Amino acid sequence: MKDFFQKALTFFIPHRCLLCREEVLSAESLCGACWPKLSYISSPQCDCCGFPFDFEVEQGSLCAACIQKKPPFTKARSALFYSEASKTLILRFKHGDGTELAPVFAKWLVRAGRDLISESDFIVPVPLHWSRLLKRRYNQAALLGKALSHLSGIPFLPLGLKRYEKTPSQGVLSARQRFKNVKNVFRVSKSYQKKLIGKRVLLVDDVYTSGATVYHASKVLIKAGADAVYVLTVARVQGPSRL
Repeated sequence: MKDFFQKALTFFIPHRCLLCREEVLSAESLCGACWPKLSYISSPQCDCCGFPFDFEVEQGSLCAACIQKKPPFTKARSALFYSEASKTLILRFKHGDGTELAPVFAKWLVRAGRDLISESDFIVPVPLHWSRLLKRRYNQAALLGKALSHLSGIPFLPLGLKRYEKTPSQGVLSARQRFKNVKNVFRVSKSYQKKLIGKRVLLVDDVYTSGATVYHASKVLIKAGADAVYVLTVARVQGPSRL
């Protein structure tokens, strides 16, 4: 009976491609034309920031940016490159009330960050300032973290970090301006300070651009006593960290 009703429902309300909205056979999927438009990231990668190399490298190799200035986080991984196709999905999720994409993205995060997830004790999202949260009505990173926690079983701390200063949007700033813009804006919530001591934290966000946001958020978590911070994002720009 369950299969019958499921087929009947699909007949009247067909599944749609996540990107172009054409009809597809299964839920939460892409059509044949849209699938190649997304560029999934795979090895070889910088062992630290996850920047993909164009050639085979020794295990544990770092990119030039991480050699020059190693971030405070232990490792960062992303599921996709930030391309026109992935940008469309992420902007719909972030600004277009596309909250139904959170479980889909979480599955992609599991595939991209399986090793990081297995090492983590808690999942913490990059926070929004309360004024931006009030305007947007949801924190996209928190939705990702919650969905990822559901899939992985790792405890989720939605208020583990707080953003205490309202700053201009990172999207309109240069890499150097981004780094300064989010400096000293994050703090570990008092109620979680003892809980995070000696623990390994998985920091979740939607996009890794310059790396400035996760750099400063990770630094705060480490200073508060976290043993290690891993970073997992849905997408990243096609270039190394620029800090």
